[in-house]
Amino acid sequence: MSNKLQIGLFGFGCVGQGLYDVLSKSSGFRADISKICVKQQSKKRPIDAKYFTYDRFEILDNPEINVIVELIDDANEAYKIVKYALEKGKHVVTANKKMVANHLKELVELQHKYNVSLLYEASSCGSIPIVRTLEEYYDNELLFSVSGIFNGTSNYILTKTIFENLSYAAALKQAQDLGFAETDPTNDVEGFDAKYKAIILAAHAFGLFVQPEKVFNFGISTLSEWDVTYAKEKGLKIKLIPTIKKHDDGSVSVFVAPQFVNSANYLFNVENEFNGVIVEGAFSDKQFLSGKGAGGHPTGSAVLSDISALSYGYKYEYKKYKQNDNVKFNNDVLVKVYLRYEDDNFIKQLKFEEIYVKHTSDRFKYVIGQLPIGELAKYQDYIKEHKLFVSLTKESPITPITKKEGKLAEKELVHAGKA
Repeated sequence: MSNKLQIGLFGFGCVGQGLYDVLSKSSGFRADISKICVKQQSKKRPIDAKYFTYDRFEILDNPEINVIVELIDDANEAYKIVKYALEKGKHVVTANKKMVANHLKELVELQHKYNVSLLYEASSCGSIPIVRTLEEYYDNELLFSVSGIFNGTSNYILTKTIFENLSYAAALKQAQDLGFAETDPTNDVEGFDAKYKAIILAAHAFGLFVQPEKVFNFGISTLSEWDVTYAKEKGLKIKLIPTIKKHDDGSVSVFVAPQFVNSANYLFNVENEFNGVIVEGAFSDKQFLSGKGAGGHPTGSAVLSDISALSYGYKYEYKKYKQNDNVKFNNDVLVKVYLRYEDDNFIKQLKFEEIYVKHTSDRFKYVIGQLPIGELAKYQDYIKEHKLFVSLTKESPITPITKKEGKLAEKELVHAGKA
């Protein structure tokens, strides 16, 4: 894109204001914010009122504005803005991971149809340039998996429970006071935010497009002191980890769940609001990227990077999708889990392939065994309602379920006493 970028900005929160400051003070950047659309008319703004509008079409129908930067929270409204902009032939930069995850395949088709670019590096993993890394560096690499810590808020909470012995509730309150967590933290702590990001990365890593409702996510809101005690006694930490894994048959699994990690895992020392991504390939082996994942500045830096990329005509090419547009989603897999429970009858209902450990003490009960992801999804509401906790074990195998029926085998019987 040779002409100077004329930007129409939607949203003027901390990220939007930071972006405005950078662009207004930068002499070497070929971009200006022409107009800013906001919702609240009575709110005081730090810049002249002439820059603001409350009518989206004043921006979207302006022929001089050639780039839309969308930074609002409402995913449905963001979708309407982005779709309209693409259809009008405008390039778009967005940070809205829920909107992108819900409509990704359609948005890819719109880009192709109208010969425009939609960039969304800011939607995934804060300051880590993971989308473009997958697009460019790993475009011809045979990848096995992408996993990591994709949500800084949940990681901050988990860090505080381990290092400062805070309860989950106290750690959440601290995260809210610092602005890392919303008043309603559901998206972060229940794994929805991480799931949206995993869906986006699955498209760039493996060419898979999957709808969010098909992807299992379980969060950390039922974490108790007993789970933290178990982790500490075993020399482990708990992390909320999205997993994107390709199987030998070419299918791809995508899910989000807590997982115990040991000191050999790259994610063990990723703390507070930081994110970490592990990319494993056939030739490059494991690569690890880390950076801040929560806060306005990390997101703002990614938005700025996308705007800069637009200035030289950059587009995502979705190379993995072009190489294989028939990749299958497969969450019909077995995982090895730790499950803290109360009722023995509940454990009997679960279709464990194998049970390795059953622990019973005066303090709490847990079981470690292998079972299908589908069983966790089936009883997810029960687990949350009764404040039970589920976590994958360290280095849990993720294996597709075969047609052969597995028989329950209790390899180690009841262990009583200290966890």
